[in-house]
Amino acid sequence: MRRMYSLVAVLVLAGVTGTTTGFTAAAPEAVVKVSSPFAGAKVNGGNVTMNMEAGKITLTLSDDVQDPKTPDPHWLVADKKGTTYLLDRMTIKDDKFNKTITLPPYIKDVAKVQIFCAWAVANLGEASF
Repeated sequence: MRRMYSLVAVLVLAGVTGTTTGFTAAAPEAVVKVSSPFAGAKVNGGNVTMNMEAGKITLTLSDDVQDPKTPDPHWLVADKKGTTYLLDRMTIKDDKFNKTITLPPYIKDVAKVQIFCAWAVANLGEASF
């Protein structure tokens, strides 16, 4: 009986040791997607890159996308369900063009990105994933 307990103890310890050394939780890898080219009234060409890492989504415009030179351009994002989110203004202090945005945590996915003029209420260009 004693020998049987020893064998069980050895197997249990070997299993525990094997699982702790053989199994490590790896962080999920980043997912990167590139959209179709922008098409619209003022913005044609270029694309947007979506980087999903650690639960955060970051959108970055390519260098081909230029400031549409409208009064109030904003980021507008549509998710897969069709819900739209009007986000930050693209033109920032000293007329610089903000080409990157980190989305708020309540936006879980992105289907389309628009450059939207909030003053004229007009879609200046749209790209899809």
